[in-house]
Amino acid sequence: MAVGTGNKIQATLLCAAAVAVASLLIAGCGGSSEETTAPTGEAAAPSASDFPEVKGRSLEQISSDEGTASDIVAAPSGQVYHQGANRYGFGLFNVDGSPVDDADVALYVAPADKPDEPAAGPFPAAAESLDVEAAFQSRTTSSDPDAATTVYVADVDFDGKGEFRVVALIKDGDSYSYTQLLQGAIVDRFADVPKVGDEAPMIHTDTPADVGGDVSQIDTRQPPTTMHEDDFADVVGKEPIVLLFATPALCQSRVCGPVADIAEQVKSERPDDAAYIMQEIYKDNIPGPKNARPQVLAYNLPSEPWLFVIGTDGKISTAIEGAFSEGELNAALDKVD
Repeated sequence: MAVGTGNKIQATLLCAAAVAVASLLIAGCGGSSEETTAPTGEAAAPSASDFPEVKGRSLEQISSDEGTASDIVAAPSGQVYHQGANRYGFGLFNVDGSPVDDADVALYVAPADKPDEPAAGPFPAAAESLDVEAAFQSRTTSSDPDAATTVYVADVDFDGKGEFRVVALIKDGDSYSYTQLLQGAIVDRFADVPKVGDEAPMIHTDTPADVGGDVSQIDTRQPPTTMHEDDFADVVGKEPIVLLFATPALCQSRVCGPVADIAEQVKSERPDDAAYIMQEIYKDNIPGPKNARPQVLAYNLPSEPWLFVIGTDGKISTAIEGAFSEGELNAALDKVD
């Protein structure tokens, strides 16, 4: 389902339901950006030396020379990229839709309009867990059999604008298999999404006072999060802010529930390190192409969820589209002033 913004919010694909479609045609979605590159979490990526060097070869040559076609489906977890360094998130799934949580994988990329040119890579990916302690797992997440459990994160460098193809090379012992992420990235397609270093757009975020104390109007998680104590406009420039755009019960990507749980756990462990704010996506919590809340429109968001960590200078320090781990959020907080 698409949600309306200035660009049209589109649902991301990191969900098992989308894998059934993705096995026929994976509609690429994206990651982060040039300067929106997020800090690495606690998960360790395999070494680049574990994967074949490019040595001037195209994507097709690397795939045919080094591996065999894999049945594993690779689906991006976002769709926003910028020229330069990017946090590229994606999921790996078996053909039955079950997640692959422990693969050693690296990405290779090349411009779609130059298929014979040398690829770039390898870009090893870390498997970031979306698990939380039992006390912080919401009913929204625990009751969703398709909720995401892992996101793979690679630091990918796109050296130009336009469409790039992306191939994942999966290591199994001394051999490799490959799978292509179709429509892997369209660089600078969403140039209006705020980036690291940008002034965070000024918004008023919803609080219980705005809805007569009925938090269910501004939080679809069950139980609701505790991240509505502050209005963004009241705290920006005074303390760091963790701003999460998410709709746990309505999220097409099956990622909003898990990341809201992660933010709740981090808030409980580091309550004084930032103001934590969650902003729902749809007016009246009714999905629709023309029903995005004004806060979502102000940030020009083409998908959900989105995480922005903002410093006391009012500027964005970290921006992550799609799923993120507890380790990544903690790393983002560690670097913010």
